[in-house]
Amino acid sequence: MEKTDPANNAAVATRRCSVVIVNFNGGELLLECLAGVLDGTLPVEVILVDNASTDGSAAKAKENHPPVRLIQNSNNPGFAIAANQGLRAARGDYLLVLNPDCILRPDTLEKMLGALDACPQAGMAGCRILNPDGSEQRGCRRNLPTLGSGLRKAAGAQGGLAGVDLHRQPLPRQPQYVEAISGAFMLVRRTALEEVGVLDEQYFLHCEDLDWCRRFLDAGWKILFVPQVKVIHHQGTCSKTTPIRVSWYKHRGMVRYYRKFLAAESGVLASVLVIPGIYVRFLLLAVVSGIRKLAGRT
Repeated sequence: MEKTDPANNAAVATRRCSVVIVNFNGGELLLECLAGVLDGTLPVEVILVDNASTDGSAAKAKENHPPVRLIQNSNNPGFAIAANQGLRAARGDYLLVLNPDCILRPDTLEKMLGALDACPQAGMAGCRILNPDGSEQRGCRRNLPTLGSGLRKAAGAQGGLAGVDLHRQPLPRQPQYVEAISGAFMLVRRTALEEVGVLDEQYFLHCEDLDWCRRFLDAGWKILFVPQVKVIHHQGTCSKTTPIRVSWYKHRGMVRYYRKFLAAESGVLASVLVIPGIYVRFLLLAVVSGIRKLAGRT
């Protein structure tokens, strides 16, 4: 069921940027996120897709910010499906998929649209995403995973981390092309979206952003990282109550990404080892998490 504000419909067509936010129990941070988006220097269309939150955050968001267009799901279909609901409803020339725990500055969108306009070959752009302590967040600029980097990272080797995540490398002074950006903030050009398509809905949570980046690159579009623009991301706000379940979805996403993009070049023998290895890694992490939780109660 979709709830819309009729007074907002007439202005939608003139708005250049649409912001799609998928919410699941985002709490007060969702309100702060929306305030940052709506108080910016550019007018925007905001589409909030709520995945059956139980904390009242969606209703409060609509009450406090009437211009927001609310799509209310009766269950939680996952991030990719919900984001695609928002993308299909959006009317902007540019579309920002934004996490509900990201806090924008007033000029964030204006600067990002300017950077994307300056690089017509870029179909997607991301900014410098910071942790609340001001440090650069892992995954905000990165390489796409390969079989080698994935195995090294799964084994805890430093080389695996350095081979994927670039946040420890010197910060570039100017926007630069990267292979992937964080799904917390993904600004896409409509013309590129129409060519590449929306998110793969077979991912429930995690890895759909890497999949999207890979498909943009495969279609000939570039991905831009803009270091001068910064946002704060309170990572994990919507998933902190179910860490093991979230970990399961993440590992299941790894398996899908591997099968789609890496299995053919890796060979049958590698697949026989890699896919069970991903699930074994999940089981080990789940056991460790359970032990730590029990230890914390004693």
